[in-house]
Amino acid sequence: MTKSWQLQEAKNSLSRVVDLALSDGPQTVTRHGRAVAVIVSQEDFEKRRRTPSPAGSLLPFLRSLRFKGAKLDVSRATDLDRDVEL
Repeated sequence: MTKSWQLQEAKNSLSRVVDLALSDGPQTVTRHGRAVAVIVSQEDFEKRRRTPSPAGSLLPFLRSLRFKGAKLDVSRATDLDRDVEL
């Protein structure tokens, strides 16, 4: 699972942050509450670097992301459009 680290905490625990990037995926580093960097494994970095940018669609990009253990509801709503008075 991706974890967010305050910059000072990440500096003090760099070895642990790198180990988690290798085993659990990207690790976010924040400064003053804002995400400023992401630590990823060399393998993930090279894979993303070699992958061409998705052209015209988010689908290839989203499929390339790793969502370990994420429980996402990706079903579409089956309701009909609503009537709008103009």
